[in-house]
Amino acid sequence: MKLLTKELEKKLPALYATDKTPKNEKKVIVKFFSIANDWKWYATEYDPEQKLFFGLVKGYETEWGYFSLDEMQSVRHPRFNIPAIERDMHFSPITVEELEQKLARGEHV
Repeated sequence: MKLLTKELEKKLPALYATDKTPKNEKKVIVKFFSIANDWKWYATEYDPEQKLFFGLVKGYETEWGYFSLDEMQSVRHPRFNIPAIERDMHFSPITVEELEQKLARGEHV
């Protein structure tokens, strides 16, 4: 599966483009998840030259930060040696505010 399509890339704002956008307006465009553990990545911005996302990462901690497309594509499942990170094909864009509220309530997003 292709982690980032050209269509999704066009929808993602450039890095820092939404810095001043309120949480109730800023959108999470794409979600990635690991099949090897419970990590999730929610992307709000992207730089195609650096192949670098900015968004919410839910792993050991839940925090905002940068994550690399190249790195995500290189991760392999330790047991089956297949790609370990996939894009959630059923994810619909939501606001950052909605995402944070759902995660705080323990909802599956």
